[in-house]
Amino acid sequence: MDSSTGNGADLESANGSGVTDALPPPPPVIPPNVEPVRVKTEAAEKKNLRVPMARPGFGSKGQKIQLLTNHFKVNVANLQGHFYHYSVALFYDDGRPVEQKGIGRKILDKVHQTYHSDLDGKEFAYDGEKTLFTFGALPSNKMDFSVVLEEVSSTRTNGNASPNNGNEEPSDGDRKRLRRPNRSKSFRVEISYAAKIPLQALANAMRGQESENSQEAIRVLDIILRQHAARQGCLLVRQSFFHNDPSNCEPVGGNILGCRGFHSSFRTTQGGMSLNMDVTTTMIIKPGPLVDFVIANQGVNDPFNVDWSKAKRTLKNLRIKVSPSNQEYRITGMSDKPCREQMFEYRPRNAPKNENRESETVEISVYDYFLRERNLELQYSADLPCINVGKPKRPTYIPLEHCTLIPLQRYTKALNTFQRSALVEKSRQKPQERMNVLSKALKVSNYDTEPLLRSCGISISSNFTQVEGRVLQAPKLKMGRGDELFPRNGRWNFNNKQFVEPTKIDKWAVANFSARCNVRQLVDDLMRIGGMKGVEIAPPFDVFEEGHQFRRAPPLIRVEKMFEEIQSKLPGAPQFILCLLPERKNCDIYGPWKKKNLTEYGIVTQCMAPVRQPNDQYLTNCLLKINAKLGGLNSLLSVERTPAFTVVSKVPTIILGMDVSHGSPGQSDVPSIAAVVSSRQWPLISKYRASVRTQPSKAEMIESLVKKNGTEDDGIIKELLVDFYASSGKRKPENIIIFRDGVSESQFNQVLNIELDQIIEACKLLDENWNPKFLLLVAQKNHHTKFFQTSSPDNVPPGTIIDSKICHPKNNDFYLCAHAGMIGTTRPTHYHVLYDEIHFSPDELQELVHSLSYVYQRSTTAISVVAPICYAHLAAAQLGTFMKFEDQSETSSSHGGVTAPGPVSVAQLPKLKDNVANSMFFC
Repeated sequence: MDSSTGNGADLESANGSGVTDALPPPPPVIPPNVEPVRVKTEAAEKKNLRVPMARPGFGSKGQKIQLLTNHFKVNVANLQGHFYHYSVALFYDDGRPVEQKGIGRKILDKVHQTYHSDLDGKEFAYDGEKTLFTFGALPSNKMDFSVVLEEVSSTRTNGNASPNNGNEEPSDGDRKRLRRPNRSKSFRVEISYAAKIPLQALANAMRGQESENSQEAIRVLDIILRQHAARQGCLLVRQSFFHNDPSNCEPVGGNILGCRGFHSSFRTTQGGMSLNMDVTTTMIIKPGPLVDFVIANQGVNDPFNVDWSKAKRTLKNLRIKVSPSNQEYRITGMSDKPCREQMFEYRPRNAPKNENRESETVEISVYDYFLRERNLELQYSADLPCINVGKPKRPTYIPLEHCTLIPLQRYTKALNTFQRSALVEKSRQKPQERMNVLSKALKVSNYDTEPLLRSCGISISSNFTQVEGRVLQAPKLKMGRGDELFPRNGRWNFNNKQFVEPTKIDKWAVANFSARCNVRQLVDDLMRIGGMKGVEIAPPFDVFEEGHQFRRAPPLIRVEKMFEEIQSKLPGAPQFILCLLPERKNCDIYGPWKKKNLTEYGIVTQCMAPVRQPNDQYLTNCLLKINAKLGGLNSLLSVERTPAFTVVSKVPTIILGMDVSHGSPGQSDVPSIAAVVSSRQWPLISKYRASVRTQPSKAEMIESLVKKNGTEDDGIIKELLVDFYASSGKRKPENIIIFRDGVSESQFNQVLNIELDQIIEACKLLDENWNPKFLLLVAQKNHHTKFFQTSSPDNVPPGTIIDSKICHPKNNDFYLCAHAGMIGTTRPTHYHVLYDEIHFSPDELQELVHSLSYVYQRSTTAISVVAPICYAHLAAAQLGTFMKFEDQSETSSSHGGVTAPGPVSVAQLPKLKDNVANSMFFC
């Protein structure tokens, strides 16, 4: 036995018997030439965390322009006081915790009203759940109150009976149920001190010194706004508030309404504190008879054609009012049988009693119960399922025709394509209209009357904040035959011009899935327009028409049969297939068709859905995409291949665009899709390729940037770096510029310290001695800042940039409106520069970002966000369609729960063929 094992045994027996421990062996002697490794402590590790960089300065290029923005100046007069944070616990009088949602505000309002003097007259800011704030301390650190609410919720009968009409005496059975704890109207409230937040933290935040206290203080102010809206009867969706006003609602189809409301939140800016207020829209269900909603939602003519299993999922948790009693309930499910056949047990009012003095139960159908006990004959719902508002084991059935949906209920399911289009169209507002609506909303909100805001000396200006912007000049673009032009108002065209790098199409075919157009004419027009743009298109090998017998077949079968036809007649693989689809929106063939072409055959394909005979403009737009997919370039920046174009063209530089797309709301089993695109063929910044992977549903951080497989790295970044090296004359990038989309400010630190670390690790795995420099920006479109011209009712001109006044007091951010807003009000992109080792000047960086809005090969306009991010969206969306028609068992990320420990398995996307993997297939 060696000594170390012996010592271990000695120590163990000594500890077990109370004998003195044996002495440990002496420490090893360190040779003179060995330096001990310093152990990293947790504190030391934390010091190395990256934080968003400070602003190095302001841009100066461009023509100055005076603007207004929807930020309203906030004055804070009392910075010496404190907000006090208290935890709130709610109990029924029997000690059970209150779990019912929506009741907390009523209870706390009653506490405030009943015990006003005991609370020293303090006003509450309550979040509706477990957190309460006051300005100044309450008399005690722990306070207990008891209150009685007159009406906790609408009178209801829980159990195997239908509700009474509100005027009759309850039966014996009902009396027992009424005494159940969840009917209790007495509540006990515990309020316990948790923390103190100095208002001085707000002043520090306005100087750029953000802390947990400053974030918490702003949270308190936002909670005050939410509470203020709740007291006005609004629907609350985070910091957006929706009034019950039919004039604010527009139908979008399927009995769904787009409801216009307002976003209000406090922000710290270079100009001090401001209230950011904007118009916003959410989906609500049209109030009214429940049956009308079910019929419209499924697009059928009457309730007898409704798919009730689908309706059950749609209706769950909606709130209804029941006639004639006017009681409110939440739908928990539906009966398995129609009203005529659905039986339940109940105790009639005059039923004989047994020896225990309990009324005997009688089994009766829901239909007969309403007819005999309520004297209500069902008109049409006797043969339809009942609505269940009880519990699974104690159902309460109500006939469909007695149910009415109450107002302001959010619709959280995914909208179809037509509903989305209607919503966008009906929620547009021109800049002047939006300004008028916001001014009116600020007056109606009446924040100056809010007692808590007044007590801490907060007042809100009613005027839009004035800011100075700059309009950057559009970059010069290069076309074919040496032509150059400056875009005007963010737009250009190819009239009498050719593509800068046109391709040649020799071997191609047309697959027509029953599209209604003259295919021969379309082909001739495409060849003619291609010639005008410099793209030589030979006549197609053939036009393959779908057989009539397959038109109603499932999408996968239709695609399979078309490929069998093509394979049987084509002499070899075509370079390109033009696919004509029958439906313009959401065509089921699209996903299986793309998957077949890209993953099984490596064929570039362009889909087209001509509703009528396509005109020249339509075909030119299609050619832009076809040329880019086949390796051509339509236009590029004139400076793109010259050293004059910032650092990007001086030293090898790769540009990455990163995004994660998630499934529709409610689809928890659909994997999220991470896409990263990268520039190739340096010094070009107009050509990209994509790498796309699946990851667990709703995971926002990209998980496959590095993916170690033994000694190999199968991650996204290695794939893209290897391609850059191969396509850029065997040069490694010295600079890596990353544009990240889809993350909120709370996730910036994860992007900086997790994703960036993984990208660095991928570089080191390729070459330990390689140290490229990084620039990391986040692009946000999902914010509420808008800009308006002071001297014109039009949108701000394309190229408008703002980096002062309403930007962050310390961090490096700016707003850019690169595109021409033709309809509605332009939404700027908010760029946050988190990290910059390359040391761009503000003007250089802003010019680079602006230029990247002009290299999007699919259109002849500047786009609202940099092209690499748009391409990442497109790549994720296209490969997402691959999974849409797969067998559910293959694509769901879990099958009713994870059975084995470890990470949840996620279905992987099929691999693209090599010859299309490096192409712009997503264009």
